[in-house]
Amino acid sequence: QVYLVESGGGLVQAGGSLRLSCLVSRSTFNINVIDWYRQAPGKERELVASINNGGSTNYVDSVKGRFTISRDNAKATVYLQMNSLKPEDTAVYYCHVRIVIDYWGQGTQVTVSS
Repeated sequence: QVYLVESGGGLVQAGGSLRLSCLVSRSTFNINVIDWYRQAPGKERELVASINNGGSTNYVDSVKGRFTISRDNAKATVYLQMNSLKPEDTAVYYCHVRIVIDYWGQGTQVTVSS
């Protein structure tokens, strides 16, 4: 069993920044890919950013140049730095790993006001 605990969400004005954290309950040295997803009201959950153990990253087009995913395996933590936030970034953000099966955190709410 793997537990993921997200934190760092909140209410911010457009143009502001937030940093989300995801603490993983086991060592992340042997977890290749860790992702951040988000789900806005009435929409499907979408993949926002991924990072592998080599440090390679991928982003959905809508956040490229604004969001940065990083990981600290010594702390078993993955981060999502979100800058220049827009109202359309409003969503619940989830951390995800797949180790045979999918594991999700409980999510953290991000609300961006215009």
